[in-house]
Amino acid sequence: MNGVIGGFTALVAVIAVGWVLGRTGTLGVGAGPVLSRLSYFVATPALLLLTLAGADPAALLSAALVATAGSAVLSGLAYAALARWRWRSPPAQLAVGGLASSYVNAGNLGIPIAVYVLDDASFVAPVLLFQVLVMAPVGLAVLAGSHPAGDAPARWRLLIQPLRTPVVVGCGLGVLVAATGVDLPALVLKPVELTAALAVPAALLAYGMSLHGAPRPASGDGAAPVWLAVGLKIVVQPALAYALGRWAAGLSGVALLAVTVTSALPTAQNVFVYASSYDRGTLLARDVVLLTTVLSGPVLIGIAVLLG
Repeated sequence: MNGVIGGFTALVAVIAVGWVLGRTGTLGVGAGPVLSRLSYFVATPALLLLTLAGADPAALLSAALVATAGSAVLSGLAYAALARWRWRSPPAQLAVGGLASSYVNAGNLGIPIAVYVLDDASFVAPVLLFQVLVMAPVGLAVLAGSHPAGDAPARWRLLIQPLRTPVVVGCGLGVLVAATGVDLPALVLKPVELTAALAVPAALLAYGMSLHGAPRPASGDGAAPVWLAVGLKIVVQPALAYALGRWAAGLSGVALLAVTVTSALPTAQNVFVYASSYDRGTLLARDVVLLTTVLSGPVLIGIAVLLG
């Protein structure tokens, strides 16, 4: 429980600093989008390179992946299907909503919670790898291909779009390093580590700045899609993870608790960074990140108590 509280406290503190910066105008007009782009185009690829370079690619094929990946895919597809049927949302909005309904905060909250609640950080590896290697490239490809009518890119550009996305490039380099077993020299590693350290705080500060002067979350005409994504994220996804873990993957004990807890984590601020970088579904992503961060705390504690 200390891991849950500590992780949320750290997140809220940095977001609050961002809100103060936005309110006081210390960094000037437009600083929030600049920080988002800095995190997305520069720091996050470096962080993913380091994360995957030290990871075991075999973790992607573990039994836990059936529950974590399956619940994420089903939750994201459920949002896309319902939003398309009910509101005729365009592909870019569906991509943001699908990610917001399923992309968990495995880095900022997942690792400390895995350490303090589950006593093993490796439980986060399958969902982290699946998100950065599969979910993010697919979602970003849709966002990058979203153009006004009459301005659609050529088909070949859409096919190679994932290869031109900074996050995907960072993931690819990290997997390459892990697969080859190459030890990066300190001359290369140190600058990458310094750059990667910017990713999380820059994203959180940008998110906090976006909250200043913003309307109340889930208000107006966009409230229904927001609440749909929130409900799928903090209720449906962990329930699916539990069911798939127990009856499809045959998990029990700590392993079953791990997949349920990780799937109940709030939406990662990465989704907001991706949305704001392409200026698609930004308000939806912002509201879902905020609401799931607030509401998932009791859910996580409840799961830890019931299954722990």
